[in-house]
Amino acid sequence: MMPNKLRKSADISITATLNLGIISGCSQEEPTSEKIQTITTKDLESKLKDDSWVIVDTRINDAYNGWKLEGVERGGHIEGATDFSANWLEVNIKDKEKTLEQALKTKGIDKDKNIVLYDANGEDAEAVAYYLKDQGYENLYTYDVKEWSKDEKLPMEQYENYKMIVPAVVVQDILDGKKPETFENAKNIKVVEASWGEEKEAYAKGHVPTTVHINTETIEPPPTWVLASDEELTKFTKDYGFTKDDTIIVTGPNTMASYRIAVVLRYMGVNDVRVLNGGNDAWVRAGYELEKTSNPKQSGSDFGAPIPANQALIDTIPELKEMLKDPNFTLVDNRSWNEYIGKDSGYSYYNKKGRIPGAVYGYAGTSSVTLEDYRNIDNTMRNSDEILALWKSSDINTDNHLAFMCGSGWRAAEVLTYANVMGFDNTSLYSDGWMGWSNYSSNPIETGEIK
Repeated sequence: MMPNKLRKSADISITATLNLGIISGCSQEEPTSEKIQTITTKDLESKLKDDSWVIVDTRINDAYNGWKLEGVERGGHIEGATDFSANWLEVNIKDKEKTLEQALKTKGIDKDKNIVLYDANGEDAEAVAYYLKDQGYENLYTYDVKEWSKDEKLPMEQYENYKMIVPAVVVQDILDGKKPETFENAKNIKVVEASWGEEKEAYAKGHVPTTVHINTETIEPPPTWVLASDEELTKFTKDYGFTKDDTIIVTGPNTMASYRIAVVLRYMGVNDVRVLNGGNDAWVRAGYELEKTSNPKQSGSDFGAPIPANQALIDTIPELKEMLKDPNFTLVDNRSWNEYIGKDSGYSYYNKKGRIPGAVYGYAGTSSVTLEDYRNIDNTMRNSDEILALWKSSDINTDNHLAFMCGSGWRAAEVLTYANVMGFDNTSLYSDGWMGWSNYSSNPIETGEIK
């Protein structure tokens, strides 16, 4: 059950290179084997509850989540639609075809079904349609979702807190001096880049224009890599001139680092913190360039509130021990399966293995630096139905308070944010993770599979 997590909405493109025509609605054009049929709004509405039909959103992930992009009047996706973004066809990764094939299977986009592919630019759906035709799919239709979004009686869904993760085009609008939707009340918008190490490590190789670099070691100093003290975090805000009333967008080459910094900023008390969905790769895919200019930080004197102002967002070890006694609490372990069962530590520089007793396997990826269970192929947020299916398979009760953990807070910070985007607010981060817990010999550990 997911009450109040998806709400009804009342409120770049990839060009197909084939020179092919499109049949419109009830068009009587001469059909060819290369043309893709379209479907009318009335016919599409009649298929919403028909299990032999699959409705697929082929736009960028942000549009599916809730952002009003490319001229749609209501943000979000058609009720019940799954997603398969045309963007994914352009991603260059190892085993790409196998990954896309698995995505089609997971989403129920089967060859024996009728498949409606919709977009808002007349290009994305067509690109996916021709990809599917090459895979042997036949019953394909395209549709312009702008027509659907005009009629408020037709059901659309958006994530309750979709604004927490931001599309590249919106960041560009802000850099151009505009105030896009959901930013109207923002007093002072700052865009920062988060990555490990000094500027020369990643920032100097290319970053979103105007961004100021934040070294993740600032908020989790070595050698323990656990969350910095309140005094250190207070100095951090002064060094960067952050205040509680800022709106801060975090970008970076590694989205985990962005989410880690974003959650800590929220914990300190910044009222409005967001992340570029998909990181710097999303920026480049949207057609924008990275810069290599070093942008200096601007110091300040007053954060405007005691730090941390949002203390409940991050749990300490003593707090976690008490929470684990509560049947209405679940500690979600977002590490790889081998880390969870104690087969390996997950880190070359850390050798302690195992898990916290009572922690529930919450999925992550195949290693400590991947999070493919929660991401699409382009490193954007996976859709909520698929995330909830993971949790259901581990008997994670979403009515409980959910605290997310991993090795040291990076993976779990991203998962926590996705949970918040979906509308789960009774949540927190056990920031110090397995490393913080296992550093104390008095803390119990478990290994092996739970019987």
